[in-house]
Amino acid sequence: MKFGVVVFPGTWSEHDTFYAVHDVLDQPARLIWHKETDISDCDAIVLPGGFSYGDYLRCGAIARFSPVMDSVKRFADSGGPVMGICNGFQVLCEAGLLPGALVRNEHLEFRCEWVNLRVERADTSFTNTASGGQLLRVPISHGEGNWQADDVTVRRVEDGGQVLLRYADASGNLSPDTNPNGSINSIAGIVNERGNVLGLMPHPEKACEELIGGTDGNVLFESMIRSTAATLAT
Repeated sequence: MKFGVVVFPGTWSEHDTFYAVHDVLDQPARLIWHKETDISDCDAIVLPGGFSYGDYLRCGAIARFSPVMDSVKRFADSGGPVMGICNGFQVLCEAGLLPGALVRNEHLEFRCEWVNLRVERADTSFTNTASGGQLLRVPISHGEGNWQADDVTVRRVEDGGQVLLRYADASGNLSPDTNPNGSINSIAGIVNERGNVLGLMPHPEKACEELIGGTDGNVLFESMIRSTAATLAT
């Protein structure tokens, strides 16, 4: 399978993401400039972290109008797997591919630190190499990672099993002290109703080798590879 890593003006984690899937996990991959419209050679798409268009207006608000996003929408609508990391999550919400919005961290501080993520479901395209309740240690780096939505949307996301990752302590417990941004219900990552589009604030590409702190981030990419390979084989 082949990964496509989308690059907007201001994106800064594209090379880390490329390195994780290509060099560490040995998958074909290419960078996709935001003006491209043909992504038909890719089997999976990743929108990496950064500050697309300088985060003017709102994070992701301008990037959602880039030419490539029409192609990403069509790719997702056809069932193709899409992962949005940090700014990529913000872009996916702005583009209507995921519910809710990412707003300023509750404490109004930028946070760059390692966090524990509790895997809520292990039966999805992005978590099938994990186990339910497993803890992943992955870093965050954001100032606007506070996922918010109206009560109806929150209930729909929770009841529909769309929450894949939550911020937790080292024992897997949830508390305000382990929630780095104030996100509702300690939500760190969600999928769309179909389950093929994931948005998460933590950076799995920055947890791909022991040399840089750990390999837990590979769980999400490896799950994506497994599920996509199985689909392509049918």
